[in-house]
Amino acid sequence: MILCCGESLIDMVPEDGAFLPLPGGSVYNTAVALGRLGAKPGYLWPLSNDDFGTALRGPLEQADVDMSLCPSVDRPTTLAFVFLTDGHASYSFYDEGTAGRMFDPAEIPALPDNVEALFIGGISLIQEPCGATVEELARRAAENGAVLMMDLNIRPSLIHDDRSTRNRLEGLMRIADIVKISDEDAAWLFPDHAPADTAAQLLDLGPKLILRTHGSEGATAIHRNITVNRPADRVKVADTIGAGDTFNAGFLTALSEEGALTKDALEYIGKETLRTALDLAAQAAAVTVSRPGANPPWRGEL
Repeated sequence: MILCCGESLIDMVPEDGAFLPLPGGSVYNTAVALGRLGAKPGYLWPLSNDDFGTALRGPLEQADVDMSLCPSVDRPTTLAFVFLTDGHASYSFYDEGTAGRMFDPAEIPALPDNVEALFIGGISLIQEPCGATVEELARRAAENGAVLMMDLNIRPSLIHDDRSTRNRLEGLMRIADIVKISDEDAAWLFPDHAPADTAAQLLDLGPKLILRTHGSEGATAIHRNITVNRPADRVKVADTIGAGDTFNAGFLTALSEEGALTKDALEYIGKETLRTALDLAAQAAAVTVSRPGANPPWRGEL
């Protein structure tokens, strides 16, 4: 099982002068995309008993995502209002006292023995108390031998304490096996360095693999022995909502299918395996950006 732990929310997406509520959230989108691509995903995050929580459960069920670890709570669902500029999304979050935001470390369930990888990232890492909960879960999973993948996916507008956020992210990168960083993430972390330099230097913290995404130029997998670049597929972009999340799912799905989703395999991964993983990630992400909202493709659409 590839277990995803992190935010689910309702994206309020602009449509004809109003807002259309759609299931979303960075880690949630990755879980749904994993299921649609044929992986065996699980999801761990509190889901509200309100109507929005019901809406969030639907796509997870349809994609055959295991929700057995998800607590059901009476707190409200997080809302994210989406604003589009030339197809690129920015967000305003309404998150105080919500189902996921209040996820406490004391509520972490025992991890099943079949968890081969844990995926974390997004706004769930920078809010409290849920950030401490994800951090503790990541440490437990790493100690149990699971591969840990982390997508920084930094939202500066939500960060109120730069130092504590940087400390948490650095601590997690030290135990992560795969770290995905966008050029925007790199600019926030190290504004005085070129994004390419920042991505490569993160290997010094301990990850076996860095995934650098650089928009329309594609993505680069950086290993201590090899570097592989994959240009982005050229498509007509509807918006970028969920693109990076789908990329994550495609990459993890391919690694699992190639038998490379273990710590030992990642240590000695080869170029062809990385190319295969980048191909599935890029192809799946291209479909997502070609249609409105976070709507990852099913495997048969690729």
